[in-house]
Amino acid sequence: MAPPPQPAEQDPRVYFAAERTFLAWIRTGLGLMGIGFAVSRFGLFLRQITAAQSHLPPRTTGLSLWSGVFLVALGVIVNLSSVYRHFQLVHELSSGTWRPGRVSRDAVLLGLILAAVGIAMAIYLVLVR
Repeated sequence: MAPPPQPAEQDPRVYFAAERTFLAWIRTGLGLMGIGFAVSRFGLFLRQITAAQSHLPPRTTGLSLWSGVFLVALGVIVNLSSVYRHFQLVHELSSGTWRPGRVSRDAVLLGLILAAVGIAMAIYLVLVR
């Protein structure tokens, strides 16, 4: 006869899964910060190319700088939010108050923000040629 299943709060696999999810969120935040840095520095690269080709002072909107800063800041927010959520989840698991099947509001919010940024970038690319 098989032993009765352990409650989720006592199964170490649940904590390992929470740890993997936490690390995935950290990786997402680091990726956003890296992409933001690259976007910000790409504007500098474009200004240098323009200045070298036309020998005129480069005309710039600063859009790549601010969009890069926004992505870096979003990555920091994702990392801080993931730390807070991980502590909250471990506490819920250890106290037995965890409820399965809850939607991750942080994931949905990040997805909506990134979709809005993607749409804004697509519109910008179409309008500025």
